Amino acid sequence: MPDGSGLLTVDLGAIAENWKSLRDRHTGMGGGETGAAVKADAYGLGAARVVPALAAAGCRHFFVAHLAEGMAIRPLLGQGQMIAVLNGFRPGEDEDAALTPVLNTPGDIGAWSGTGRDALLHIDTGMARLGLTPAETEALAGDPSPLRGLNLRYLMTHLAAADAPGHPLSAEQAARFAAARARLPAAPSSFANSSGLFLGPDFASDLARPGCAIYGLNPAPGAPNPMRPVIRLAAPVLQVREIPAGTPVGYGATWVAERPSRIATVAAGYADGYLRALSGRATGRHNGQDLPLVGRVSMDLTTFDVTDHPGIAPGAMIELIGPGLSADGLAARAGTIGYEVLTSLGARYRRDYKQAA
Repeated sequence: MPDGSGLLTVDLGAIAENWKSLRDRHTGMGGGETGAAVKADAYGLGAARVVPALAAAGCRHFFVAHLAEGMAIRPLLGQGQMIAVLNGFRPGEDEDAALTPVLNTPGDIGAWSGTGRDALLHIDTGMARLGLTPAETEALAGDPSPLRGLNLRYLMTHLAAADAPGHPLSAEQAARFAAARARLPAAPSSFANSSGLFLGPDFASDLARPGCAIYGLNPAPGAPNPMRPVIRLAAPVLQVREIPAGTPVGYGATWVAERPSRIATVAAGYADGYLRALSGRATGRHNGQDLPLVGRVSMDLTTFDVTDHPGIAPGAMIELIGPGLSADGLAARAGTIGYEVLTSLGARYRRDYKQAA
């Protein structure tokens, strides 16, 4: 019986090189430091392994979404390396972890006012999500006293449409951010995400916050991906079955063999992050050759037509993400984005981390 779990290979060296490439791009734009978004367990790839690799490459600023994520990575880093919690937290909740809250509301500012703690202040310039609203920003500009006793490490905003080059909202956000900074107490700025680093010098700042591009996703959709690939995902064939023409395969009988066929059942399904929306739309690969996905992706299993590949037998590994099958490409077939593919990767895969040189 073959090993029933798939294998996810994560290239930590590629992650480090991608971060360095983004750092150099930001510096070339006239920007300052470059941090790294490591939220959602480093985009599904394992923060416990990714964060030390980024730190060794020179990264000193890390961004997580939740307090628990920051607490988990603090032991991996020195106290001089900033861990900012984007969703914020209340005084005392970080115990002695020395995390840095992002202040998103007047209530957040009030809670931290006078504490003497480092903080980031988030100004919403067009996302209409987290951050001070335009009216709240205006009020704070008129009376900045609530900021007394705080060490504002950065004023930050977040781009809403940076992955659509030429979208007018990006330029509007840059102008709004500049106007807000001119009226608020002086502090360094934090602006560009991954895609923002490809919009030009107007989007440089004192601290960039790339995320997806570090993990190999394309920050410039529509153009060749400038980032190194980071992951490969393969899963074993558990069974190969010969079926006559007219035989349905999988739930709902959505695919019916038009000829005598060989069907390989592979140990990966939507519980492993191989999305159900890929049903009938994706391919696997074996020895560089495409294998059509047939039938529906189920919770634990997926079926491929290997009729034209007689050498495939139980125990063979079918590549699901890798050369010719990028996470972005797989996402496009599922009608989603590469972020969802990466962050959905399940815990059942064996993981092989390739160390940075």
